Amino acid sequence: MSGNKNDTSGQGMIVNPKPKADNQDWDGDEADRADRLRFEEEQAMIREQSEARAAAKAAAERKAAEEVQPSE
Repeated sequence: MSGNKNDTSGQGMIVNPKPKADNQDWDGDEADRADRLRFEEEQAMIREQSEARAAAKAAAERKAAEEVQPSE
């Protein structure tokens, strides 16, 4: 930034084209709730897949270890 008092480039200016009353995005509106629910469902699915992969990997490692050292 140049530090010039007469800088008119507009950088750093906050522009709000709508009046404040028309520009309110409520956290509780239907679209926000639907987005939040969809995000939570996707995160749960990813977590489940990750846990399933970890369980399958652990089972494969146990099986491989048993094959290398057979129990008596």
